[in-house]
Amino acid sequence: MSKKTKIVATLGPASSDKKVLTELIKQGVDVCRLNFSHGSHEDHLAVINTIKEINEENGFNVAILADMQGPKLRVGEMKDNGVLLKEGSTIIVTNEKCLGTDKKLYMSYQRFAQDVKPGEKVLLDDGKLELKVLKTNKKNEVEVEVIHGGILSSNKGVNLPNTAISQPCLTEKDLKDLEFVLKHGVDWVGLSFVRSASDIIELRHIIAAHESDALIIAKIEKPEAIEDIDHIIREADALMVARGDLGVEVPMETVPLIQKNLIKKCRENARPVIVATQMMESMITNVTPTRAEVNDVANAVLDGADAVMLSGETSVGKYPHKVIEAMSKIVKQIEQSESIYHHETAPVESHVERFISDSICYNACRLAARVSSSAIATMTHSGYTAIKISSQRPKSNVIAFTGNKRLLSQLSLVWGVIGIYYDKYVSTDHTIADIKYILKKRNICNQGDLVINLASMPITDKGMTNMIKLSYV
Repeated sequence: MSKKTKIVATLGPASSDKKVLTELIKQGVDVCRLNFSHGSHEDHLAVINTIKEINEENGFNVAILADMQGPKLRVGEMKDNGVLLKEGSTIIVTNEKCLGTDKKLYMSYQRFAQDVKPGEKVLLDDGKLELKVLKTNKKNEVEVEVIHGGILSSNKGVNLPNTAISQPCLTEKDLKDLEFVLKHGVDWVGLSFVRSASDIIELRHIIAAHESDALIIAKIEKPEAIEDIDHIIREADALMVARGDLGVEVPMETVPLIQKNLIKKCRENARPVIVATQMMESMITNVTPTRAEVNDVANAVLDGADAVMLSGETSVGKYPHKVIEAMSKIVKQIEQSESIYHHETAPVESHVERFISDSICYNACRLAARVSSSAIATMTHSGYTAIKISSQRPKSNVIAFTGNKRLLSQLSLVWGVIGIYYDKYVSTDHTIADIKYILKKRNICNQGDLVINLASMPITDKGMTNMIKLSYV
């Protein structure tokens, strides 16, 4: 039994070896995430080449996601690699490099003194420590009071939940990393700390300038992004609910409803959505997940996420195989629930460009439910119809036949979609007969099953989908 919800696994020392990675993919990994907060270009290139080799040798279409670091704020080196910050004490935070003590520490964000205002919060180490801004000289120094203290070690992350940050979404490091990943043909680019739709538009221009067709995942981890979410969904190709930083930037108790709301909005707008962070965190060191983690993965699947993501569990964890095995088991079990299927949304506006395609997709999904068809097969060049059908969550297999090789791996992120390379466009009847033969040969359908075919007529034009056909295999 194959799963419909996809698994994104972050690669690192525990999973970059070719033999290990091949096994992980066979167990259920659909997308490999490269985290550009760590590792050199040489390291990442070796992994990119390994993934491409595995795909080529095994006929897989595993996607590569390059996740940009973004403007991640950090403290610098701390004395003795860790200093106790006492509650009620005051500290100077500077943008000039120094060894951190309990009196003064360095922060990487150069415009910190200009951007913050008295009374604003400064959170350190995923919110474990909390500071309050007392005053700033608007140049290079900010005086803060320790509200919740503790040990602060070197290079810990900083969050400014109340501050309007003036730093651009793409840092100099990101631009260099982008040039590298676009040159080496990654499928998806993750944009960190998105604040508004204009961040996506800026990245889209850079990708176009590199003549790349990489797609964009907007990582939602800032309160500003939640405020502009409808525009962000419109501009991005997919979303990631990045619950780590999000849970520090907004009150933690609001994250579960934000997650559910984002998944619902993405499904209604036919945008793939990933749920990420701490899904099976305990399995970094343990051989089984906690029951709470099992529930977390299950709830993401029930909510309708396209993909669930693993970070440290597969990049540095002790048991990457066990993690993928456990996650696949949970996903398959939950996909037996009827509640996750049949979320058809009828197109509303009749004058929009895609109205005919959208109507075909909507009615194909309704028909598939009515006749229990074993597959909905669509001919697609852009992937639009496959993603649109997937968003309605049919129980039938969603098969995307395409002559666009790049699309095969990009669709590996999309719920329930199986991509098959196909480039023979003779006539509509011939193509449909050929597709049914391939579905039967690959054991996706059996003799006598009902199949729904979607295509554009004339088929040789590869235009908008305007035809639906129901027939027996």
